[in-house]
Amino acid sequence: MEIILYLSVALIAIAFLVLVIYLAKTLKSLQETLSSVSKTLTGLEKQLDGVTQETTVLLQKTNALADDIQEKSQSLNSVVSVVKDVGTTVNKFNGTLKTLTESFDIQVEENKEKISQIVQWSNVFLELKDKWNAKKQVKKESNDVEIKRVRSR
Repeated sequence: MEIILYLSVALIAIAFLVLVIYLAKTLKSLQETLSSVSKTLTGLEKQLDGVTQETTVLLQKTNALADDIQEKSQSLNSVVSVVKDVGTTVNKFNGTLKTLTESFDIQVEENKEKISQIVQWSNVFLELKDKWNAKKQVKKESNDVEIKRVRSR
C-alpha cells in the first residue's frame, strides 16, 4: 500500500507539473496580450494628445470667430439703425412734399379765376407793348426818311 501512496503522490506531482506548465503558457500569452494592449494604449494616448491639441486650437479659433461675428453683428446693427433712420427721414420728406403738393393744388384751384385774369391782362399788356414798339419803329423810320430828305436838299 505504500506503493499506491507513492504512485498517488507521483501522479499528483505530475498533474501539478502539467498544471503549472499550462498555467505558465497561459500567463505568458496573457503577458503578450497585455503588452500589446499597453502598446496600443500608448499609441492611443499619443493620438489623443494630438486630438486634444487640435481641439484646443480649433476651440480658440472658434472663440475668435464668434467674437468677430459678434463685433460685425453689432456694426451691422448700427448700419441697420442708420438705414432705418434714413428711411424714416425719406418717409417724412415724402409726406412733406405730398402736403405741399396738395396745398399748391388747392391754392391753384382756388385762384384759377385770378390766374386766368392775370394771363389775359398779360396778353393785353404784351399786345400793347408790341403796338407801342411798332409805332416807335414807324416813327423812327419816318424821322430817318425826313432826315435823309433834309440832307439831300
